[in-house]
Amino acid sequence: MTTEHATRPAPSPATARGPALPATLAPARLERLAARVSAAPDAERVTTHAPYTGVPLADLPVSAPADVEEAFVRARRAQKSWAATPIAERKRILLRYHDLVLARQDEALDLMQAENGKTRRDAFLEVVDIAITSRYYARNAAKYLNPRRRRGAIPLLTHTTELRHPKGVVAIVSPWNYPLSMAAGDAIAALAAGNAVVQKPDTQTALTALWSLDLMYEAGLPADVWQMVVGRGSSIGGALMDNADYMMFTGSTATGRQIASDAGRRLIGASLELGGKNAMIVLDDADIDKAAEGAVAACFPSAGQLCVSVERLYVAESVREKFLAAFVARTKALKIGAAYDYSVDVGSLTTPSQLRTVTEHVDDAVAKGATVLAGGRARPELGPLFYEPTVLADVTPEMTLHAHETFGPVVSVYSYRDVDEAVALANSSPYGLNASVWSRDGARGRAVAARIHAGTVNVNEAFAAAWGSIDAPMGGMGDSGLGRRHGADGILKYTEPQTVAHQRIQGFTPPARISPETWAGLLSGALKVMKAAGMR
Repeated sequence: MTTEHATRPAPSPATARGPALPATLAPARLERLAARVSAAPDAERVTTHAPYTGVPLADLPVSAPADVEEAFVRARRAQKSWAATPIAERKRILLRYHDLVLARQDEALDLMQAENGKTRRDAFLEVVDIAITSRYYARNAAKYLNPRRRRGAIPLLTHTTELRHPKGVVAIVSPWNYPLSMAAGDAIAALAAGNAVVQKPDTQTALTALWSLDLMYEAGLPADVWQMVVGRGSSIGGALMDNADYMMFTGSTATGRQIASDAGRRLIGASLELGGKNAMIVLDDADIDKAAEGAVAACFPSAGQLCVSVERLYVAESVREKFLAAFVARTKALKIGAAYDYSVDVGSLTTPSQLRTVTEHVDDAVAKGATVLAGGRARPELGPLFYEPTVLADVTPEMTLHAHETFGPVVSVYSYRDVDEAVALANSSPYGLNASVWSRDGARGRAVAARIHAGTVNVNEAFAAAWGSIDAPMGGMGDSGLGRRHGADGILKYTEPQTVAHQRIQGFTPPARISPETWAGLLSGALKVMKAAGMR
């Protein structure tokens, strides 16, 4: 999955090729966004660079641990009044935010492309995602958060209510690969539940997160309810954990394990979306053309830097050659490049370290006998961090990318003899985030999907069907994490449930004039009657 990236040195003049920054990213606008960072006036500064060209992009203040502490003080103060704000008012703010995101989407698209290097079509899906998320929690928060009557211990005599209280101040650590979806999506649910948020976005894509924060305040969010800090996890991660009432983290499995340990030490909750080595299964009855199109959509969005993208592709032996011909042809036809419009299919990787990982994985596989069916090389003439969409065959266990997440535009293709073998191969990874199954028979596809060890499985779709089904939970199994976003789970995890039970007239202790033995007999009889009556 993703990790925090250090600032790289300024590029040489030869690196600074590609499109100029759009007018929406004027220096004054970027400075205004940077001013949203919670940091001291004399804080150190960090410079980020545009992946398309390598030229400097943002100059950001770096938060110190003391700045994080102060952000939590302000957030905790603001959270008390925010928790008391009626849900109907929170709804109005989130719906205004929804409208602002759609109305100002060009700003978001330009920022995401400039900071991340993805294509405009991939960036647009993040705008869609956040519009859906904000509308969903705006219109469903009351259903999840309002007091709920529960069945009491003694029918008619016990009045029981379930209440939902906000956790307090939620810490969110969000990654660089989907800078709007991951920054805003988790914050929306936490805010809707009445929490304040202190968030650390990845430095590389902090401007996109700050843009989202800016819009939420424009929509009417009270001051200090949502704050952002910028810095390396090794510097300010401890202050985040030590002050949080709940931790939401998206990133690497190794870091996730440490956060889970730290959260356990503090006895606070944590939700962790971590790495993946996602599988796609093409059954022998699949529509080959649709499956090939689906594989392209599964493997190469955002240059493969997507936690739910596919890196393992299992194809029935009987259709392997036909599928490979269709898939490889479509992969080779993809247009790679940098453009602030919808003319490009595959964009850039985001950081030099990610380019190194992709290059090392592919080179290691080829050196050990893998066959390159498409791609397999960097494209420095397009920009410093471009790498071709790559399809590999003959991948074996001794190759690094066989089991390790590459997080780039690389997929390995394997064949299988029967469905049981396909399922076993898909489940052979310790990860379990997302999977995809392709079949003309929907019932058959769903039956295979149910056997796969993954938090979401899509039938005849890459990942968007499950991700976009916002009323259903999304998250990982195994080494892919703990907890869920979306649906009821996505907001209730940010709350503390409380049961208030009011006992009226008579409880479980016997009245003064009835012996314990007689009372035990009466209660036993009542329990038998309730069972016979079908009571739950």
